[in-house]
Amino acid sequence: MAAPTASSAPATGRTSSRPGRAAGSVRPGRRARGPRGAAHMIVAAVEGLFGGASPVRVRAWDGSQAGPDGAAALVLHDPAALRRLVARPDELGFARAYIAGEIDAEGDLTDALRRVFAALADHGPFRPSPLAVARAVHTAVVLGAVGPVPQPPQAEARMSGRLHSRRRDSAAIAHHYDAGNDLYRMLLDPSMAYSCAYWSEDGDDLARAQEAKLDLVCRKLALRPGARLLDLGCGWGSLALHAAEHHGAHVTALTLSAEQAGFVRSRVAERGLGELVEVRLGHYRDLRADDAGAPGGFDAVAVIEMGEHVGRREYGPFAERLRTLLAPEGRLLVQQMSRRGRHPGGGPFIETYIAPDMHMRPVGRTVGHLENAGLEVCDVHAMREHYVRTARAWSAELERRWNEISALMGVETARVWRLYLAGGSLAFEEGRMGVDQILAVPATGAGVGFPAERVR
Repeated sequence: MAAPTASSAPATGRTSSRPGRAAGSVRPGRRARGPRGAAHMIVAAVEGLFGGASPVRVRAWDGSQAGPDGAAALVLHDPAALRRLVARPDELGFARAYIAGEIDAEGDLTDALRRVFAALADHGPFRPSPLAVARAVHTAVVLGAVGPVPQPPQAEARMSGRLHSRRRDSAAIAHHYDAGNDLYRMLLDPSMAYSCAYWSEDGDDLARAQEAKLDLVCRKLALRPGARLLDLGCGWGSLALHAAEHHGAHVTALTLSAEQAGFVRSRVAERGLGELVEVRLGHYRDLRADDAGAPGGFDAVAVIEMGEHVGRREYGPFAERLRTLLAPEGRLLVQQMSRRGRHPGGGPFIETYIAPDMHMRPVGRTVGHLENAGLEVCDVHAMREHYVRTARAWSAELERRWNEISALMGVETARVWRLYLAGGSLAFEEGRMGVDQILAVPATGAGVGFPAERVR
């Protein structure tokens, strides 16, 4: 998700109304007990636990500052942030404190995260001594960081029910995609494409890069007038409308989001595309090949960044369903994020605030699922660096319209999005996540439907 940085504006977004302070904490503006102030005490504790120079510089609520010059600077507005970090000494503890407005990164948030991660990676693993742990505990007690933890921000997802049941899938999608069409209008390009764009070397703007992506998908699928396209997880209809308007395709657009379905239907009506685009609100498990409206199934199926929501155990059956939906000479295009290592859901922050129940895997495993389902993979097109620029463009728009978005959605939600786009762009930049377009056809042994040359 972004290239230089998301924004040069200070990454504060601080809210004036935060969760109430826990009893016994040090009040902002009051100097902490100790000869040098809260920041010095915090940095000393971090250095003891870290086994070397602190990876961050700290500016505390009492006006004190400490830490290495040139390091990423964290601003602690409230001792409540320490309580969250002590309770969850991981990215979720930081995220909760940041979203609540109790902690900020000084300057650009993406750059601050980049520098902290680099410092931690350079340092390597370290096991603190019992004395260092004891001193850190003493510091936490003195600063009021031990005690009841503030309630999590309201923006957290609270899921229930059986994993990947229809009801829970709908709730997971609604948590993120039903946040409000006005929010996405402000962040996205006019087509409302909420997926990786396709940038040229000479520097397109976001609208041109998204149009280039939509046309790339249509060309890879060999769409022609009258072709039957299934847009599975259609979002706000960017691909469905583009395929109908520019390629004459008959499109079935499916979404689990009621907000999205209503929005796409209104756009279809505005553009007079009612005879070409049908919008359905429902689950992919309910689709059948005869939903194409003609014998044999769909000529083309597009799955644009929807497969991440299917689930680990469900992806094999999902791939088999895609195969049954395709006509014998049809084409499938899957644009999907990939991830290696731990946290296939994206990590505690993403799983808690953005996309509950998401599951990603290395691209090779996705290819394996498709092949096991009876599909022949024709092409895998890596687009990771395109997502860096896409996320940075969204982030820049968030900063440009910060006051509007904060007024519309609330500062807490705006801060969720700032952290999401900053962390996401960095994950793609550093190669911890990728995104690929995978083109496949039914495996017949005769190359039926196989493109004659690579489409770019």
